[in-house]
Amino acid sequence: MPRITPASLSRSSAEHPLRTVLIWIVTLAVGIFLVATMLDDSLTTKFEFTNTPEAQRGVDLIEDLRGETLSTNEVVIVRSSDLTVDDEEFRVFAEGLYAEIAALGPDVIREGTFENFYLTGVEALVSADRRTTIMPLIMAGDFDDATSNQPDILAIVERENAESAFEVLITGQATVGNDFEDIGQDDLLRGETFGIPIALIILILVFGTLVAAFIPVVVALISILIALGASALIGQVFALSFFVTNIVFMVGLAVGVDYSLFIIARYREERQKGFEKIDAIERTGNTASRTVLFSGLTVVLALFGMLMIPFNIFIAIGIGAIFVVVISVIAALTLLPAILSLLGDRLNRLSVPFFGRTREATDEDGTGGFWDRVSHWVMRYPAISIIVAGGLLVAAAYPALDLSTGYAGISTFADDIQSKQGFEILDAEFSAGETTPAQIVISGEINSAEVQAGVDALIAAMAGDPSGVYGTPRELEIGSDGRLAVLEVPLNGDSAEAPAEDAVKRLREEYVPAAFGSLPATDAYVTGETAYNLDFFKTAKDAVWIVFPFVLGMSFILLMIVFRSIIVPIKAIILNLLAVAATYGLLVLMFQKGVGEDLGIFVQYDIIEAWIPLFLFTILFGLSMDYHYFLLSRIRERFDQTGDNTESVAFGIRSTGRLITGAALIMVAVFWAFAAGDLVGLQQMGFGLGVAILIDATIIRMVLVPASMKLLGEWNWYLPPWLSWLPEIRVESGEPAGGAIAQPESAGDG
Repeated sequence: MPRITPASLSRSSAEHPLRTVLIWIVTLAVGIFLVATMLDDSLTTKFEFTNTPEAQRGVDLIEDLRGETLSTNEVVIVRSSDLTVDDEEFRVFAEGLYAEIAALGPDVIREGTFENFYLTGVEALVSADRRTTIMPLIMAGDFDDATSNQPDILAIVERENAESAFEVLITGQATVGNDFEDIGQDDLLRGETFGIPIALIILILVFGTLVAAFIPVVVALISILIALGASALIGQVFALSFFVTNIVFMVGLAVGVDYSLFIIARYREERQKGFEKIDAIERTGNTASRTVLFSGLTVVLALFGMLMIPFNIFIAIGIGAIFVVVISVIAALTLLPAILSLLGDRLNRLSVPFFGRTREATDEDGTGGFWDRVSHWVMRYPAISIIVAGGLLVAAAYPALDLSTGYAGISTFADDIQSKQGFEILDAEFSAGETTPAQIVISGEINSAEVQAGVDALIAAMAGDPSGVYGTPRELEIGSDGRLAVLEVPLNGDSAEAPAEDAVKRLREEYVPAAFGSLPATDAYVTGETAYNLDFFKTAKDAVWIVFPFVLGMSFILLMIVFRSIIVPIKAIILNLLAVAATYGLLVLMFQKGVGEDLGIFVQYDIIEAWIPLFLFTILFGLSMDYHYFLLSRIRERFDQTGDNTESVAFGIRSTGRLITGAALIMVAVFWAFAAGDLVGLQQMGFGLGVAILIDATIIRMVLVPASMKLLGEWNWYLPPWLSWLPEIRVESGEPAGGAIAQPESAGDG
């Protein structure tokens, strides 16, 4: 059986282009079908653990107590500017609205949970000025059922709000979740609207022809759609966070375009040398495509770190990103050679004036030019270059010492978002915590005098808390067997902000242990949305000790094998860690410190979303290796031919300079298009990714890499003798095929 290599895959695809393209068309059709029929059902706005921290154990016990899954608390708000709840007109409207919503039935609203003031007479459902009343309810089914059914209530609320003289709003966990998803989709559309055209413009400038520029975008979009289809399929078994669509598009467009760019550029270089079309494609497969393969493998290994974190958002991001990277690599190794075979030198048609006349700056015998001058200047003063460039990155990283992680809640929404408007009314006139109460779950002999005394002591402690954050506790809910009970207490303010978080910490660390800690055979757990957030923060911090060693270790091993050197991976890891640290520092500066708000581009917020640091680390460590592979592979290829370290470094810089810069600008444009979104988390993610790629493509690649390689000389390629058993693998494997040299086909300028 013949050995399958990037070169053999490229040649086979090029020799049978129609068959290859047909296979991809069928695969794309399947992907589109899966997206259209399954994707919506596979996504969730719920954040959940895959292990059992305290908050999850509390949820499990509550579900045991009630015999049904937990759902979401929603509140319908009716408000008048001139009438009170005691006026007949107010009463008639409110009762009519209640009846209309209640008519949706038990499939939408959990039976016996929908209340209103006129039905119960409970004054807590009326504001102090009596111009506002609330109608609390619990959605039927689980969290995903709630978010699916919430639009039925929302439609009634929005119609009455528009047609009546009353202000009618709804807020709650499902409402907020749906608003998160809607805003996220708007941000995705904004990213597509700006990211794709900018990518096309940069590709046109790099290639100089419209045909060559469009191919990478087309290949990337095909990979994205197929990856979304695969994600939809996985989502039928394990519900994926709705963020997965944003991640797949963003990462897919970035790596898909990059991989195609490098392969097309190398193909054009081989054709310019005079090789026949198929031979040029095979040679490209044995050089650029091999680099793409190993680069993609490094990205995937880094992304596997995300799967080790026991939380659905990380797992969803990891799954989606892994799918789109794997599919992008396969497309680059098969679909792209087939397209190149079909197009031949028509790839160079529709040239752009001036840019269409430029040649690829990869001639092995050529010198001069911007990149050549930069590399030689840096290598003339390597120590000074390292001190200056490294000092800049250390200075940028310094603010990261103040990095504070958390969760950007509803208070970060735009003011015109209905769930925020409802939240602000609840917070001002009732308690915003009505929809997200803290839940204290007690397991033991609930009816015993000792446990009852503990409950009383806990209530008294919360009532005496000087912060005033604890609302009035609801009636103790006791299970039928008397072994489980839950006490719910609203927490004033945004459940994602410090007052609520501190209140839960005091419950866990002081009040609950004081009330129940000394009782035999009695356990108590604090859960609820805020407790969930706190456990998530802890999970993310703990995961650092697993994810960082895994990603660093895998990257080291792969780089060592590919380049047969222990210096290359050590240096790469140090430089990447420096870039990541600088990115963290700039994130803190722009968001936590408010520099971005002063510049009028970002919202100032006291925290960085808890998932951002780990996400950035894994994604950046993977993506930054792209450029490291492309650059070092050309350097090593030249060094194997000449043995001249300085000239090999200069060759690598000048031969990849324009391509890597173009690829980096595309990534930055795509990522920063997402940073222009409304969700704080996506702003931080897009800005962080863009800045890191910019740092990697400039300070790291143009300064620190050539300067350090100049200082190290031949030690760059040092491999201890006791590791000589490692397999001989080259990313760039030299002369792949002895293909005939021929004049290029007539291409024309179109």
